[in-house]
Amino acid sequence: MRARKKKVNNLFIKRFWIGYAILTAILVLIFIIISVGGFGYMPSLEDLENPKSNLASEIISSDQKVIGKYFIENRTTIHYEDLSPHLVNALIATEDIRFRKHSGVDFKAMGRVVFGLVTGRNRGGGSTITQQLAKNLFPRDENSIFLKTAITKLKEWVMAIKLERNYSKEEIIALYFNTVPFGSQTYGIKSASRTFFSKEPGELTVEEAALLVGVLKAPSWYSPVRNPERAAKRRDVVLSQMEKYDFITETQYDSLQAIPVDMKHYRFQDHNTGLATYFREYLRGVLEQWCEDHKKPDGSRYNLYKDGLRIYTTINSVMQTYAEQAVAEHLGKDLQPAFFKHWKDVKNAPFDRNLSQEEMDNIMKQAMIRTERYQAMKKEGATETEIRKAFHTKVAMTVFDWKGDKDTLMSPMDSIRYFKEFAHSGLMSVEPQTGFVRAYVGGTNYKYFKYDHVAIGKRQVGSTFKPFLYTIAMNEGEYNPCTKIPNVPVTFDLPDGTQWTPSNSGKDDDGKVVTLKYALANSINYISAHLMKKYSPLAVINQIRKMGITSPVDAVPSICLGTPDISVYEMTGAMATYANKGLYVEPIFITRIEDKFGNVLASFFPRQEEAMNEKTAYLMISLMKGVVESGTGARLRYKFGLNYPIAGKTGTTQNYSDGWFMGLTPSLVTGVWVGWEDRSVHFRNMTLGQGANMALPIWALYMQKIYNDKSLQFPVDDFEKPEGMSAVMDCSTYESPKNNNDDFIEGFGF
Repeated sequence: MRARKKKVNNLFIKRFWIGYAILTAILVLIFIIISVGGFGYMPSLEDLENPKSNLASEIISSDQKVIGKYFIENRTTIHYEDLSPHLVNALIATEDIRFRKHSGVDFKAMGRVVFGLVTGRNRGGGSTITQQLAKNLFPRDENSIFLKTAITKLKEWVMAIKLERNYSKEEIIALYFNTVPFGSQTYGIKSASRTFFSKEPGELTVEEAALLVGVLKAPSWYSPVRNPERAAKRRDVVLSQMEKYDFITETQYDSLQAIPVDMKHYRFQDHNTGLATYFREYLRGVLEQWCEDHKKPDGSRYNLYKDGLRIYTTINSVMQTYAEQAVAEHLGKDLQPAFFKHWKDVKNAPFDRNLSQEEMDNIMKQAMIRTERYQAMKKEGATETEIRKAFHTKVAMTVFDWKGDKDTLMSPMDSIRYFKEFAHSGLMSVEPQTGFVRAYVGGTNYKYFKYDHVAIGKRQVGSTFKPFLYTIAMNEGEYNPCTKIPNVPVTFDLPDGTQWTPSNSGKDDDGKVVTLKYALANSINYISAHLMKKYSPLAVINQIRKMGITSPVDAVPSICLGTPDISVYEMTGAMATYANKGLYVEPIFITRIEDKFGNVLASFFPRQEEAMNEKTAYLMISLMKGVVESGTGARLRYKFGLNYPIAGKTGTTQNYSDGWFMGLTPSLVTGVWVGWEDRSVHFRNMTLGQGANMALPIWALYMQKIYNDKSLQFPVDDFEKPEGMSAVMDCSTYESPKNNNDDFIEGFGF
């Protein structure tokens, strides 16, 4: 009996070990098959060493600030040494306390999970940080059947072990933090730290680190923005784990959990928000074309939204901020309220009083057709009658207001008219010697007004065009700033047999003799017409082409009054030529593009062309200084207190539809345009509608901020006079129209 029992036991043991051996062999075989890809794709060693993830491309300012990103997933990579130790401690305490002891798979934790399933007592998950990383890098199909899920889980074990063999523990932690989502369209700890706390990951406090690690469990459910109470409770769970494993003391835990969740530094950024929105959108088109035209070493094209490119721009984040503030301050606080008051209770407001009802209806109809709402309804097959009915039916909507987004009940058609009342602006600042664009404000508010008024939009430039005409006169050597010309009408014979005689905007100086400096300072049209008749429209066009203006300009006499439509980008680049001693330097936005590893893929340099000699450029600076000293730009001195070396030119177009100011200093040239979407919307008088009132104050406010910011160390030196030039620039003795001394002004010898 005993022998028989012993025989049975031996047989059982034998069968057990045979079964165990078979099971082990099967598992080994399964792992081998998994490793070679028998159950589907398995990452190679090369894949593990270079894990692919969608990396956001960053737009970096000249002062090394990230001012925007292009992304499918808002993700930026970071190294372990850049992480706050609190982040590492919070993650390990919460997700994998045995992280530094296992080799990718924690069988002790797995046993704890199995025991919990059997007993019904959940004691936490069994996936290690490394396993979670494997899942993040190579996601599995969540809808797969049980057997497939089991195989996928085994594949994750294999990947985890491979990761542990190829990376250090520190590298795994960094990779993990780079791959996880935090909600708010934010991926990776670097983006999350900036989005939620406006900090770098290394600057996070204990409670901030605990909050972000806590969010990982369910980013939407525990969102500190949408669900701060849940987020706080989850944060406290993480803090509790940190206290349990001695990463913080009990006293620290008690004080930290009492701190409320603070999201005052939360900065959610999409393409409608953040700094330099118009610039970023313009740059997007440029970069997409660059990616289309350039290939990686493997032959594939670069992807702006996945490849983690680093785009180094010329924009200075501080100056960009000041430019945006200046636009908002002048338009929001001064010009827009003045416009509303100006048109209050006026029939047909805000359209020109001379427009017929049919003309106004046509403007509104065209605006309606351009809307997304109209295009969507048309695409869905709605009839014109149905569309018009919808556009005249009031609906709840959010509209723009300078005080903030405004919720209201309004018909789409009324909203179109409402938006047409808002003034727009374009501003660009360029460093004349380098061509680097330091600030770029394309409009009022990108969320509501997408049109870019710097590089895309073109408007009549008014009297800001006149310096180009005067340049020819100075370049020929026949004229100088103190040359006197009778301020009398000039008539042109036109090709169609008719005649055209431009008129002056004011009559005070008519019939008197004035200097060129006085004429430009006060935008006297008769003098511009005199120069145009002498040198011809073609000569002016040839001149502006050398200065970077490529917009179509008809060779007609009326261009002497600034009738061409030209962009702020072109005008600013052209004006910078004067401050750069006659050398045109094409304005550029990008200095270089790097890949995610820091390799330089492309460097950019501006095109240059000598547009005039140095002495002509200096004479033009002298002429435009007169605009600020005693002409249409004089309020820069008496109102804004800018007593630095400044040259400038104002511009006002017909019916006051456009206001311009071009401001020049030796190291920065800035162009500003202000107007409305439709040229039929404008002020009705010169006092409010001139460039000196519409655009100049933006330039003044912007430069005040720059001059007052000592950290910028903005130079206040005067324009450098060319060597060997003995010209006398003070025409005060002669420029008064009351002085009829006809003696030629001497002293402009070269």
